[in-house]
Amino acid sequence: MTTETATKTSKILILATLSGGYAGADTVGQLHAEYAANTFILPVVCPALFPEDFYLRTFEQGIDAILVMFSGTDCPYKGGAERTAQIINNVYPMMSERGIDARRLRLVAICTVCSKPFMNEVSQMNELLQEIGTVAEEMKAETSTQPQTM
Repeated sequence: MTTETATKTSKILILATLSGGYAGADTVGQLHAEYAANTFILPVVCPALFPEDFYLRTFEQGIDAILVMFSGTDCPYKGGAERTAQIINNVYPMMSERGIDARRLRLVAICTVCSKPFMNEVSQMNELLQEIGTVAEEMKAETSTQPQTM
């Protein structure tokens, strides 16, 4: 799958905190910099608001990768960064149980002026998706290898 094909067929959801990732995305826009069109940015107050099953359902609905871009320890909400990290860490084994490559979910700290790191994360995720394919293909392969029960 070429990079162009990967970006046309794959979808990346970016959960971007208002205090970090979203401001970084805004900086990219102000610079009129280009990044892959297969990204969907959802501004959020704090990613700790999303339970573990949100991520699993998102993959099941056809989103191929999720980047959680937050302000890290600069989170304005007490315990927000720690809780977000714990939720993401809890999701990884759940993904493995379902045959979903854990590299599809990434937690990254993006500051308000981090335009290059923002674009690098999107680019790296697209490179990964080019390598591993869509989540639908991955989940289909996993279900076809499981024994049938009667």
